[in-house]
Amino acid sequence: MIHTVDVGDGDSVAVHDDLPHGWQAGGKVIVMAHGVSDDHRSPLLVRLKAKLNERGVRVFRWDMRGCGAGKPLARRPYHAGCSADLAKVVEAVLGLTAAADGTPPELSLFGVSLGGNVLLKYLGENPEQVPTAVRQAIAVNPPIDLVAGIEAIGSGASRLYDRHLTRRLLTRLEEWWQERPDAVRPPVTEGRRPRGLREFDEWYTAPAVGFRDALDYYTQSSAAQFVPAIRIPTAIIASKDDPLVPFAMFAEERVAYPACVRLIATDSGGHVGFVGSNESDPDSRWLDWRVVEMVAP
Repeated sequence: MIHTVDVGDGDSVAVHDDLPHGWQAGGKVIVMAHGVSDDHRSPLLVRLKAKLNERGVRVFRWDMRGCGAGKPLARRPYHAGCSADLAKVVEAVLGLTAAADGTPPELSLFGVSLGGNVLLKYLGENPEQVPTAVRQAIAVNPPIDLVAGIEAIGSGASRLYDRHLTRRLLTRLEEWWQERPDAVRPPVTEGRRPRGLREFDEWYTAPAVGFRDALDYYTQSSAAQFVPAIRIPTAIIASKDDPLVPFAMFAEERVAYPACVRLIATDSGGHVGFVGSNESDPDSRWLDWRVVEMVAP
């Protein structure tokens, strides 16, 4: 089932509702956010959906603006700071899942990579507005310092991924413009197309969303500055060998973690890899089972 959620400025997003057999209103629910150039079909989100459904958790995977089933629903793009959109999704999900007597569900929030940054920003920028139904949050490899992240991906061996991801973003952009001809376009459409993410954000994301330039976009959207204000139990899972999200950005001298925020650091795992297992894990997807343990112990 797909729900359309109005995000308040004329645009909408698509939210995919995976309802397990026997789920009762007021039960366990999770909202999951994808990463850059992805959507609800992300292999990680699909695997987690299946494993959590098996344990009775109702799963909502939202396509950010212009992504997946949401391509025809929006004329403005998603970005790393689109926490207001997540707030609208959470509000809609609570309306769909509360019991008849108003009892809210046990709601968990999950975000991976760019979606993880969006999630942490949402939790910390207006913590008093986060519904009490939100019991916990999990952010995986979130680029909480976007400036450091963009510098890392634009250097060394990571430059290959930088160019690959930029080409993918350009392809997705063209597909979106075909489905939604009135979608926002860059101020300058002629000349050489961007070859890296920073060029892409300077050329398209920043002006399309209303930032002065890419640096202004990164500075205002980085979640590290909002983490100290988070009030609900939150796990940040990061790997020390992530080539795209340098582990140094999570150092305690750079981020003031409140007591409710726990950093889970692994020596390996790359960027959302985490292949390996504990002896009790049914398969080698280490990350999947840590999320399952937290959401449906």
